[in-house]
Amino acid sequence: MKKIVLVGLMACSLGLNLKAQQKTDNVGHGIFKPTDESLKQYKYPDWFRDAKFGIWSHWGPQAVPRQGDWYAKNMYVQGSAQNKYHVATYGTPSKFGYKDIIALWKAEKWNPEQLMALYKKAGAKYFVTMGSHHDNFFLWNSKIHKWNSVNMGPQKDVVGLWQKAAKKEGLRFGVSEHLAASFNWFQPSHGADKTGQFAGIAYDGRDPKYADLYHLPADSADMKEWLTNNPGWHKQWLENVTELVDNYHPDLLYSDSKLPFEDIGRTMVAHYYNEDMAKNKGKLEAVYTPKEPSEGKWAQDVERGVLDSISPFPWQTDTSIGDWYYRTGQKYKSANEIAQLLIDIVSKNGNLLINVVQTPEGDLEPDVVKIVTEIGDWTKLNGEGIYASRPWKVYGEGPSTIKSNQKKGHFGGLTDSGEYQSTDIRYTTKEGNLFAFCLNVPNESIRMTLLGRKSKYLEKPIASVTMLGGKSKLKWVQEDDALVITKPADYPAWLVTGFKIEFKK
Repeated sequence: MKKIVLVGLMACSLGLNLKAQQKTDNVGHGIFKPTDESLKQYKYPDWFRDAKFGIWSHWGPQAVPRQGDWYAKNMYVQGSAQNKYHVATYGTPSKFGYKDIIALWKAEKWNPEQLMALYKKAGAKYFVTMGSHHDNFFLWNSKIHKWNSVNMGPQKDVVGLWQKAAKKEGLRFGVSEHLAASFNWFQPSHGADKTGQFAGIAYDGRDPKYADLYHLPADSADMKEWLTNNPGWHKQWLENVTELVDNYHPDLLYSDSKLPFEDIGRTMVAHYYNEDMAKNKGKLEAVYTPKEPSEGKWAQDVERGVLDSISPFPWQTDTSIGDWYYRTGQKYKSANEIAQLLIDIVSKNGNLLINVVQTPEGDLEPDVVKIVTEIGDWTKLNGEGIYASRPWKVYGEGPSTIKSNQKKGHFGGLTDSGEYQSTDIRYTTKEGNLFAFCLNVPNESIRMTLLGRKSKYLEKPIASVTMLGGKSKLKWVQEDDALVITKPADYPAWLVTGFKIEFKK
């Protein structure tokens, strides 16, 4: 019996590798080649530099249990909170596995056009859908395997329908892929309980007929790594992502890792750029965002964090309003917190991509709708100093810019949860004007120490100061060591308020 299973697994692996090899042979044609030197030809498209704010749908079958992120893995980790929930709700994973959770995902309240209209009103300039999480379940119409949202669950092309809705609203469209880590991440599905009634009884992931979902067993040493060292799996990843790129031609592609698999990853990026140029008649509009410094080859992504200074290259923070997947009782970021995060990122040459948590059914909870609506109210007032802006000579001033006050994040850079005072200011510039954002409500006046008459950063005297969204005339004075603005009576209730500063000709 063991020999039969082994032969079946080897045949399955061989078939996947042959398909992947065929795909590998067909990628990389165009001006970009799979080398660092060639990828440094990349020029950041204006749409990405101007957009500043995007919304992400990090959504799929793992939302069904309402237990948050990484459910497909942790349900197989005996003793974990999600495993305990799974056993109590569905039974042992030896009998009811993740494949059975997929069948419960119906997305019956999902209305992509309605949500996209809300996101546009919120001020988002691009939208990103998940293509596949580490669970290896594809949200696109795939010919690679049957585990996709067209064949199962909602029986809809989730990626395609999101793309259609984004195009209707005039938003740029992106897709995230989390597949590079999937091969090792999903290995607990091949295990079994170590204790209890079902000790030693294999979980469903060990059944070879489900290997196209749960992958084949990995080498135990390899399982310790986030990204697999298995060359066959590298090529399988390339096949998967190439199909996604070729079928949908997204404006943005996100990888939930550093650039995967060295030359295989460079092959994918070169192909993505070349295909985008072919689509756009020689103009490169594509943006690739892995979690790795770019050196000009792509836009670095920082998960749940921000950079500590102005980057010479455009970059992106990805974070979430709450947990990555729906979790019962979770706490959400407020619109004020998101505004603080957004302007800090924009002042450092970055974009904010934020996940708006959807229910398993596909709609938004009322409190999430309220937050998204409030973000739109804020961007409507302050957007002039955000969209199409560029970093100033200095990103900001105040206590939050002092190194000893900055807290390191978990995924690179600083934490994305700042504690700001009214003396914390962030700067942007556009069309010769300067924009200054106060990150908390002042008591009486706002003092901007970088904008005094004797500041080394100013070349011309200040001619006027206006409050974004305000109607009353401001009282202000440019002293030698600071610009001092008297807090007006109509100062907004928002924590973050912007000011437009014009200079004498």
